[in-house]
Amino acid sequence: MRKVVFAINITADGNSSHLEAIPDGEMLGYFTGILRTASHILFGRVTYNLMVPYWPDVAKNQTGDAASNEFARVFESLDRIVFSTTLNRIDDKKTELLRGHVPEKLQALKKQSGGDICVGSQSIASQLSERGLIDEYHIVIHPAIAGKGPRLFENTAMQARLRLDFVDSKSFRSGITALHFRKTSQ
Repeated sequence: MRKVVFAINITADGNSSHLEAIPDGEMLGYFTGILRTASHILFGRVTYNLMVPYWPDVAKNQTGDAASNEFARVFESLDRIVFSTTLNRIDDKKTELLRGHVPEKLQALKKQSGGDICVGSQSIASQLSERGLIDEYHIVIHPAIAGKGPRLFENTAMQARLRLDFVDSKSFRSGITALHFRKTSQ
């Protein structure tokens, strides 16, 4: 069965502030590797609007450095699903707009053929983590203190404590550290 993989950038104080993320070729390469195993990526409206049309434009025009262009090409190859109650339509042929209960939609998607399903949104990841539906977590910590912004899982009402197995870590020259965890098999 397909894996559900959540990857996020956070600051050292646990905020997922995109403004404090350090643009780094090694970090983009790390995320590119995660996306290469996927066929779908799930977003909430806010994160989707940060990613699209920016990365599809980079993919089309190849306007970034080598790491950015490669990330953009892989990102653009994925089917995207946006969960939103406020968007009325999406003008991107690679993106499907859905309303409704995220966990049920994910379960149906997992039964279809394809690669892994990446979660690129903290709000979606929170809903799925509450129910233990994420198989792997990639938490990429930036050496910065944001002091504000959304905190990882701050609005999550976990039904039970979620135990994770450490898989590995990777440190980049910029000071960024990527932690990889897998949900403990019960």
